[in-house]
Amino acid sequence: MTQPVLSSAPLSSATPPPVRLIILAIQHVLVMYAGAVAVPLILGAALGWGSLDGLGAQPWFDIVMPFQFGILRFDLVTCLSMCLVMVVVMIESTGMFLALGVMVGKPVSQDDLARGLRADGVGTLIGGIFNTFPYTSFSQNVGLVGVTGVTSPMVCVAGGAIMLLLGLLPKLAFIAASVPQCVLGGAGVVMFGMVAATGICILATVDYEARRGNVFIVAISIGFGMIPLVAPTLFKSAPDVLKTMLDSGILLASVTAVALNAFFNPDQLADGAQAAPLVIADHA
Repeated sequence: MTQPVLSSAPLSSATPPPVRLIILAIQHVLVMYAGAVAVPLILGAALGWGSLDGLGAQPWFDIVMPFQFGILRFDLVTCLSMCLVMVVVMIESTGMFLALGVMVGKPVSQDDLARGLRADGVGTLIGGIFNTFPYTSFSQNVGLVGVTGVTSPMVCVAGGAIMLLLGLLPKLAFIAASVPQCVLGGAGVVMFGMVAATGICILATVDYEARRGNVFIVAISIGFGMIPLVAPTLFKSAPDVLKTMLDSGILLASVTAVALNAFFNPDQLADGAQAAPLVIADHA
């Protein structure tokens, strides 16, 4: 994959490396803000789609305090409900890991999936301590890899550092959050489309001829996954505990695919192969 090259022409070769790194970081953060934030804000304000009202009330610097909304309190029902939510999150994250592996051309092993889910779990734990919602590997980020072609882990590290910086500088965070929704929507169309295209590529490698049951696995799983969209009131009479699962198309499709795979391809499980929703054809 082609990686972005940071231009160092304005810097002298005698400049100490730490200083060069700081200057380049400042340059590219400013470019990011100018291109991804300032321009959409200016165009949005001109068209009446954006506003910076409330910017003056934000402090220049602030520290996020842990447990700002109170000390932890254990509630069994709430914990069980969150466990169900995290099952849905882990299923979605697993799909994102597999899609990312296809994009970067790296096979994703069971150990890779386990490490990724552990990272999500640690992130959720730390996020909860600092008053945020559970984290997951958002498909938008996977779509960015396909759109930009950038696969360096250091880009993710730099992005995390920038987010931490925005958390300490509320004014900058407020400006970034004020980007018009139509701009985010336009970017989302491309990124979600890339994820969908990757899923289609994965389905194209499925062995449909030797194992005709895979056609039913794909068709029925997609059908179940579409239920919350096409018939959102179908499970309105279900218990509240189950609604979290039944209202998730990802969970319905995943459970259906795994169950049908066990029914149509029992020999794969008997041979000790890794259980997966689909049987993928071997490629040289």
